[in-house]
Amino acid sequence: MTATKERPILFSAPMVRAILDGRKTVTRRPVKPQPEVRMVDMIGPMLTFENKRGGHWLYPNAKQQIIEDCPYGQPGDRLWVQEAWAIAGGMPHDPGYVVLRSEFDGDYDDCGNPVDRWRTAETMDRDDCRVELEITSVRFERLQDISRADIRAEGLQCPPELASDDVSPNYRDWYPAAWKELWNSTGGDWDANPWVWVVEFKLVQP
Repeated sequence: MTATKERPILFSAPMVRAILDGRKTVTRRPVKPQPEVRMVDMIGPMLTFENKRGGHWLYPNAKQQIIEDCPYGQPGDRLWVQEAWAIAGGMPHDPGYVVLRSEFDGDYDDCGNPVDRWRTAETMDRDDCRVELEITSVRFERLQDISRADIRAEGLQCPPELASDDVSPNYRDWYPAAWKELWNSTGGDWDANPWVWVVEFKLVQP
């Protein structure tokens, strides 16, 4: 029986809360390196994706092979979520305990214990992870091909006052603008319209 593979994945505190609320069921991450057009003997210019063996897959001919090279895994694999974290409740003879940014907005935990400096998500250990996901599907596409339904599945919710055809701007305008703003806030470039991995998942823990 093949063992389940698992990999870490970074999420911000708002996105972790969206996952726990059931609003976020997919994530998009840039394909690295981005595919490029190359001259292929006897064929001519074709879009190519770098593969794990140092060569290139031809698109769309090798679409399935490209998907199988997704660095985030395949359906059935697990992703353990890394997020900002800190130590709370530390005393002279007490090492304290880990608290997560998605659980606390301030500088004190629920018991009034002070929280020390917040550490970056990349430094979280596997043992401190409290959110585990199972991949249900993997594909790749251009960033701007996302639909409004896809944006909702990314965890974004239109404000109630805009969710009507009777107001302008309304939800039709809000979703694309909000997704563009979110993507750019993470250091991405919406206007570049990169190829992205689209990883759908379900929550398995907690």
